[in-house]
Amino acid sequence: MSRAKAEIDDYPLSERQPERLKTPSGLPFTAIDLEAVLAGKIQMKDLRVTSEALEWQAEIANAAGRRQLAENLCRASELARVPEDKILQIYQMLRPGRASEEALMKAAEDLETQFQAFRCARFVREAAQAYFTQRER
Repeated sequence: MSRAKAEIDDYPLSERQPERLKTPSGLPFTAIDLEAVLAGKIQMKDLRVTSEALEWQAEIANAAGRRQLAENLCRASELARVPEDKILQIYQMLRPGRASEEALMKAAEDLETQFQAFRCARFVREAAQAYFTQRER
């Protein structure tokens, strides 16, 4: 079943299309309110953005001609599927001089195979190439 593509008029999604949004645990976005929080029905994970919502935001950005923003949102959509500890590990590795080229390439491979984060994997490979090609000069 395909879904309707988000358009400029759908922005902001939380106001214009709240019924489309769900929490990571599957609760409707509209179920998040103070009463539900106080009743213990809302968990911290319910307050995180979903990969799907970020993809919709990217579609809206594309429709508005904001290609770079759309690409950033697509990468964020991929990262929403990656555990925080893995993101922090890769972040540390991306700091110059903190990881070998092989370690960065392995991190990129993991992003692709474990999380289908192809854009993020490409970014890590580009960083490795920039770091280690520059050293050879």
